[in-house]
Amino acid sequence: MLILLPPSEGKAEAGAGRRLDLTKLSLPELNPVREQVLAALLTLSAGPAEAALAALGLGSGQHGELRRNARLERAATAPAGRIYTGVLYEALDLATLPAAAQRAAARQVLISSGLWGAVRLTDRIPPYRCPIGARLPGAAALPALWRPVLGPALTSAAGAGPVLDLRSGAYAAAWTPRGELAERTVTVRVLHEREVDGTPVRSVVSHFNKATKGRLVRDLLLHGVRPRSADALVGALRDLKYTVCEQPSAAGRPRQIDVVVSAL
Repeated sequence: MLILLPPSEGKAEAGAGRRLDLTKLSLPELNPVREQVLAALLTLSAGPAEAALAALGLGSGQHGELRRNARLERAATAPAGRIYTGVLYEALDLATLPAAAQRAAARQVLISSGLWGAVRLTDRIPPYRCPIGARLPGAAALPALWRPVLGPALTSAAGAGPVLDLRSGAYAAAWTPRGELAERTVTVRVLHEREVDGTPVRSVVSHFNKATKGRLVRDLLLHGVRPRSADALVGALRDLKYTVCEQPSAAGRPRQIDVVVSAL
């Protein structure tokens, strides 16, 4: 099983090890585009601050993010599983997983990234800011730039097993599985159910979405779930006591499920 996660805007303040070495990252076929995006990000971050902040979707008080970006080639690194610190990764809580579950996570999980394309939890990267919607000088829109290389790389990484795609829509735009692989791919929407005037109402809430996805992956890893098909993956989630509602999907498109929660 391949598990695709979004990155988080929240990141560790600093790495603690050696400098970035692109040749050490997983999916080396992505390196030509990684080099292109990194060069454009360095140029942007070293240029006029207000234009760079706007291009990266940052506020006027976030000049520190530009300074950090400008030092990426010299910055200390840490495993990606420690760099990302947002709600999803807090719920996943990698550091407290048993050793066997951590090894499974290292094999099965890929994190989408506007800068790196995709990395494994063990890949050493520095903290950075480069959302998929960033507008970098001399580069195409990042989803369009990544799409030609991510398709073959992620298809190969998926192998013959199912794919659990937990990416947000912006990152999913950089690669959408098609055909037979799509039919092995399960996408997840998290709905919060609450009662309004005696009637159950379901809605999408960002915090529930991220935390639930982190817990879901943690549960799959803790229980050593190794589904061989999309049906088995959906069944495993139900066995883990998640409330799962499958939505209609067209042939050759990813399967869509809703995971319904009432509380964190």
